[in-house]
Amino acid sequence: MQVNNDYLNGLKWPGEQSPAEKAADNSRAKLEQEDFFALLTQQLAYQDPFKPADNSQMIAQMTSFTTADGVNNMSRQLAGLTEVMTSNQALQASSLVGQKVLVPSDLAYWDNNEPVDGVVVAGEGATNVLIRIENEKGELVRSIPLEGNQRGNVNFTWNGLTNAGEAAPAGKYRIKVSGLVDNQREELSALAFARVNSVTLGGADSPTLVNLAGLGGLPLNQILEIASRKAA
Repeated sequence: MQVNNDYLNGLKWPGEQSPAEKAADNSRAKLEQEDFFALLTQQLAYQDPFKPADNSQMIAQMTSFTTADGVNNMSRQLAGLTEVMTSNQALQASSLVGQKVLVPSDLAYWDNNEPVDGVVVAGEGATNVLIRIENEKGELVRSIPLEGNQRGNVNFTWNGLTNAGEAAPAGKYRIKVSGLVDNQREELSALAFARVNSVTLGGADSPTLVNLAGLGGLPLNQILEIASRKAA
């Protein structure tokens, strides 16, 4: 069957590109809804008049185009919502600068100025609890006993002094805790507070980080507790 291309070209709006021309246009990286309808129009124009397209097939194609456009709109709306949530998270994180936060780590940083605060996780109860402060070489720097029966989360403070009463050098220290549980000595979990120096804003593929003094960055969602801001 001979097709009159001049007639088909006359169906286009003035200045409109054909589907083939649009496909060859490198400035268009993806097909949009108008491209699908242009293809559908061309399909109708080129169909065999003795075997026209089935109405149900045409409706199914149009429904697919509409669904695809709806999905694209939803993706744009979700992207906007993600930006709002990221901005809100960044605002919340910025309010932490200068405050102490409890982190899921037994590492603490002694800056030769502020005391080191921490938490002993005693659970259902432990007695004769002993806190060991060790330097990065694993050497014992300070022992802190807790008298009586300890239950739940127990706060403690290390003033930065060694067992000899001298100031320990600034740096990272590991907190180790043990106690009697059912008359048997067991290792207990220890957590440390750290001061937030700054915040690194995240994006869709990276989390917002709080930068801790002497300890580096930590994802915002891993913070366990926020302490009150130190009075000036």
